[in-house]
Amino acid sequence: MIKLTLQSILQTLLWTILLGIFYPLVMTIIAQVAFPYQANGSLIKDAKGNVIGSEYLAQQFTGTKYFWPRPSADGYGTTPAAGSNLGPTSSTLQTNVQANAKAMRDAHSKWMHDPVNDPIPSDLVFTSASGVDPHITPEAARFEIGRVADARGLKVAEVSALVDQFVEGPQFGFLGEPRVNVLKLNLALDDKWPATKPAITPPPASLTPAAAPAAAAGTSAGATAPAAASGNAAPAASSASAT
Repeated sequence: MIKLTLQSILQTLLWTILLGIFYPLVMTIIAQVAFPYQANGSLIKDAKGNVIGSEYLAQQFTGTKYFWPRPSADGYGTTPAAGSNLGPTSSTLQTNVQANAKAMRDAHSKWMHDPVNDPIPSDLVFTSASGVDPHITPEAARFEIGRVADARGLKVAEVSALVDQFVEGPQFGFLGEPRVNVLKLNLALDDKWPATKPAITPPPASLTPAAAPAAAAGTSAGATAPAAASGNAAPAASSASAT
């Protein structure tokens, strides 16, 4: 019995040191040396070195002068990262999606051929699985160009050219679909046309019940899209971008 007890204690100590201390330490050192940017959260900083967000966490962007990210079921909060988990037959889900679609139509009707029947990119009305998807499709970004250009007093062609610069292809050339990082695009807007940098203004109202706590994720100085929708959400990065 004593021998077995000692063996158990030694095994516990051995594997605790190897897998609880040594292995994480080695992996941390390798990550910091080989991939410091990714290992530290893929953080985006301004010219002064202040962290304004993560490349991989969506932030809210309010105001017509910014591109809006996908809706978030938990207000872009990072704790926890979760979705609404509403099923396809859920009346709440249908209400949320219809509210988001209406908000988008109201905000962009001026630039739509047929504001009533023209389709809206699905990623602007449905939430992502994480709630903090940092990307929108190129189609969604182009859908918003007219509003952003008009609000900033720019030509549609100017903003369209900038959007084209930020279209990312599939990873490794074949994984996923083309996409646009909303935070990077909005930062480029303020960098290219600093005189048009706006104060925070409210986005179009959405009836989405899940549009919750902007406070949980913080509010970017110019950030928030029309509420959440379908079902999925998660953490937001340190708010800031357009401040």
